[in-house]
Amino acid sequence: MTRSTSRRSVLAAALAAAGAGAVSAVPAAAAGSSAPNAPDRARPLVDNAFWTSYTDWRSGGHQGTRAVSGSRPALVIGAPAGRTDYSDPHTGQITTWEYATWTSPVRRSKVPATEVIASWNATTPVGTWLQIELRGRYSDGTDTPWYVMGRWTAGDAADDIRRTSVDGQSDGRSTIWTDTFSVDEPASGLRLDSYRLRLTLYRTPGSRFTPVVHRAGAMASDIPDRFTVPASVPGLARELIVPRYSQNIHAGQYPEYDNGGEAWCSPTSSQMIIEYWRRGPSAEDLAWVNPEYADPQVCHAARFTYDYQYGGCGNWPFNAAYAATYRDMSAAVTRLGSLTEVETLIRAGIPVITSQSFLKEELTGAGYGTSGHLMTVIGFTADGDVIANDPASPDNPAVRRIYRRAEWETIWLRTKRYNASGNVASGTGGVCYVYWPAAPSTVQRRALRAVGLL
Repeated sequence: MTRSTSRRSVLAAALAAAGAGAVSAVPAAAAGSSAPNAPDRARPLVDNAFWTSYTDWRSGGHQGTRAVSGSRPALVIGAPAGRTDYSDPHTGQITTWEYATWTSPVRRSKVPATEVIASWNATTPVGTWLQIELRGRYSDGTDTPWYVMGRWTAGDAADDIRRTSVDGQSDGRSTIWTDTFSVDEPASGLRLDSYRLRLTLYRTPGSRFTPVVHRAGAMASDIPDRFTVPASVPGLARELIVPRYSQNIHAGQYPEYDNGGEAWCSPTSSQMIIEYWRRGPSAEDLAWVNPEYADPQVCHAARFTYDYQYGGCGNWPFNAAYAATYRDMSAAVTRLGSLTEVETLIRAGIPVITSQSFLKEELTGAGYGTSGHLMTVIGFTADGDVIANDPASPDNPAVRRIYRRAEWETIWLRTKRYNASGNVASGTGGVCYVYWPAAPSTVQRRALRAVGLL
């Protein structure tokens, strides 16, 4: 249903080659036999860390950057540290940029990790951009190289670079798969114990503009291999009123962005949640879209989440970064451990975008199978079943779906599955995007803190 299929399939193949049929050496409870409503409590599986406050931005190492205080603290270029040339692989242009860098303090993860995904919230005026890198220390005391986790700008004007992931990054022990740091052989016991992030902010020489970074961090995780998960006990009946958009009505539109709408599950889901929070592009922003196309804001989201290296709109951090370009919005990529945690967010009025893969027969009522798809959880029925806005629907009215809780929880939380050929493939292990106001209510703040996002 999305080009994230190809990227996740490559990762699945690598993991399968590294340890086909193997299961991580973890306690039985962590492997999926814990009591319902309390999965994986034998040890933590996910560690989120974010830098957002004025104190956070003053910490670490600065080379030309400075912290800005106020209602929403930020990191900006102060006095540039120097100049450098960047050869854009997607335009062929070589451009000189001023730059400044900030390196975070070392984060010792509460979870010795097999995977790390960075995310960031920033604005980038025309002629500015940022790069985010990660360097970690393995459990044997050696270090990774500095890995590029993304080169990002909000726009695509002539003076902008093309936002991009960076392929071909590996030290023989770990690899960057588009937006995800992954230990190559988890069964070996090697883990990432700690890491630092490095942000490099760029602008046109002599410009007074600067990227403004409000939030940056990463989600480190070690999800055990599992084909099934324990069912959680329903605890909430509530439905949020979220706009409904079908990706399929955009099939064939703007094929330069991953062959058109049939692959736009991620930006379509993002757009639904952005509008739920009463944000979105202006009429002026949408003037480039063919006026004959319905829901032009979905086309806009696809264009401005597009990863020119990956060749698709399914880059997880790029979607979160796009959402956070709107007024006073925050966003992050994380993993949740059960539908109980989703209920915590829904109860506070916060919908969740989830990533899953499944065969047609594994999700009753879907009517399709996919090796990678995003949809939005907007609530739960009185029986605890999932109410989802599924963009893989023929039209907007058909987007609202009800899926069986146990089936849905399994296809979202598992890390291993069998594909249509009967071979072992990967699942996302609970990956999701969460978007919320930069100034959340007390109830929302409590819920976000409960799932590790504040």
